[in-house]
Amino acid sequence: MFRFQSSKKYNPSRRILARFSFRKPNFAKRAKISLLGNPDIEPHEILLDRLAKKQEEKFGISEKKFEVPLLEKVLQGFFYFSIFIILILFLKTFQLQVIEGKNFIALSEENKYISHKIQAQRGIIYDKDLNQLVFNRLSFDLVLEKNNLPQSEIEKEKILKEVSQILKIDYEPLEKKIKESKDSTVLISENLDNLTLIILETKIGELQGFKIEENSIREYKDGSDFSHLIGYLTKIKSEEFKAEPEFYSIFDYVGRDGIEKAFEEILRKNPGKLRIERDAQGNIISKEIVSLPESGKSLVLWLDFNLQKKIKEELEKELQMIGAKKAAAVALDPKTGGVLSLVSLPSFDNNIFSIGDEKAIEKLFSDKNEPLFNRVIAGRYLTGSTIKPLIASAVLEEKIINPDKKINCQGEILVKDMWNPEKIWEYKDWTVHGWTDLKKAIAESCNDYFYTVGGGYGDQEGLGPTRIKQYLSLFDWNQKTQIDLPGEVKGFIPDKDWKKSTFGQGWWDGDTYNLSIGQGYLQITPLEVVTSFLPIANGGKILKPQIVQKIIDSEKNLIEEIQPQILKENFIDPQNLEIVREGMRQAVTGRNSPQASAVLLSSLPVSAAAKTGTAELGNGYYHNWITVFAPYDDPKILLTIMIENVKGVQVAALPVAKEILNWYFSR
Repeated sequence: MFRFQSSKKYNPSRRILARFSFRKPNFAKRAKISLLGNPDIEPHEILLDRLAKKQEEKFGISEKKFEVPLLEKVLQGFFYFSIFIILILFLKTFQLQVIEGKNFIALSEENKYISHKIQAQRGIIYDKDLNQLVFNRLSFDLVLEKNNLPQSEIEKEKILKEVSQILKIDYEPLEKKIKESKDSTVLISENLDNLTLIILETKIGELQGFKIEENSIREYKDGSDFSHLIGYLTKIKSEEFKAEPEFYSIFDYVGRDGIEKAFEEILRKNPGKLRIERDAQGNIISKEIVSLPESGKSLVLWLDFNLQKKIKEELEKELQMIGAKKAAAVALDPKTGGVLSLVSLPSFDNNIFSIGDEKAIEKLFSDKNEPLFNRVIAGRYLTGSTIKPLIASAVLEEKIINPDKKINCQGEILVKDMWNPEKIWEYKDWTVHGWTDLKKAIAESCNDYFYTVGGGYGDQEGLGPTRIKQYLSLFDWNQKTQIDLPGEVKGFIPDKDWKKSTFGQGWWDGDTYNLSIGQGYLQITPLEVVTSFLPIANGGKILKPQIVQKIIDSEKNLIEEIQPQILKENFIDPQNLEIVREGMRQAVTGRNSPQASAVLLSSLPVSAAAKTGTAELGNGYYHNWITVFAPYDDPKILLTIMIENVKGVQVAALPVAKEILNWYFSR
């Protein structure tokens, strides 16, 4: 750059004229050229002074200025803006360091450390002879960690399409499932088959965000034979995981029914914990086992494996033969209350829940015969003549009639209408029994006798509805048995108040007569029925029916033995129970009872006592019952069978009981 250096005193006016004159300046005389980098001009000669500015305005000449002074307001604005920015930065720093500092430290620690659960095994379930009923089978799931997917949409789409091809599923549903999932970790496919697993293992390194997780699923031996008793597992729901994250991951299974649900806390595993430390780049620095995995405790049931299979087999044969579809059976140990067998038909294969067979599960839930419904503990039915031993116990306890007194049973009782004496109500029996005492009335299931002692007839006093309900309640017919299974309901015994509030009607003598023989509005579960016969079989004790006998560890060492629980005893005089017991025995032997209802059982290898029941439903359909215990002198088994909606007056339950008990005491 050329700079001019004058030897004369600087004159602004002269400078202006010199710069804007068209004459050629004489550089030799007036100035000398300096090629030095540092100018030799005084500072006051660089800036225009006020005089030069006036001269420019006078001549109308503007000069391009090399430096323009900033306005005072601009400087002030810049100053305040700088202060504002600094203040914001300070506040943000305060927020990050002080207010949210702990949270960010925690997040940093989370990024630094990763916790993995070390798999453990769920507890095993055995029958009373240690036959294993369930197994833990190794399984593999494909899982996606959404945060680890590629950021590039093209790369992401490429990976998802490759996964969909390997799994043989459509791309669009897969993409939709991932997008709609609120969880950062998504279960893509569970229980991978061997071929798919091999392909994924070879390609998993290329499928960013995806990983294969090892899992354990339940495998049930002869699933449909034990499903209502054992129950099943399904994937845990997110709310359950959040409630107890120390026990579960979102890919774990949890009990949904039966023993699996009732004993979830005992059976469930306690996974171990592995902590992995990473550096800032995500490289693994160290691994540390924080806690070791603990397998769930195992259960030994009262269940008799072979008895369960035999009962189901015989029931299914009978249902097919008579054209019925639904039945229930339950067998107890009369001394302990242990459940030897529990069968509800139709049944279902609980393995479909473990393998996640969605089509089979959907079909199961839509089945009109309700195979998931446990009829033993949740089905409520009319009992028919099954009620009679309990009514007989109440009659003896209340001293309504001497057990040896005979009533002439002619196949019906005739009752005049209290409002219209010309109208006669007929209450029918199934046959003519003649002169009948209490034992024969039980043995031949005589309706006329129980009409008379239940509701009163002629000069014979009856119990009446209030006392009938009182004694049925003593036998626990309107409350849960407390069995160690989920889903139990309690039975229902009607009374005057209920009928008034429900139908707006009074309670008639006919209602009492019907109740006396197990008809009308009564609704009782098969489990309540079998439990109510325990004191007749064992001499006076109602026991809690129990599925589980022992809790053991993985080495089959005893942890806890579940003791029998007496719920009630001595509420009926043992002598009265003995009379009722003899009446049930007479039903099998036929002694002094030519029309005894259970003589088919007289050919069993052991002595037995029984009571049959046929509950009329209308339109020619019946619920068919039998309750039997054997051997008579020292009962080892108490069995109740109910076959639902039997067409016509068919003896359905009795032959099933015979086949079962004949096998049971001959094996």
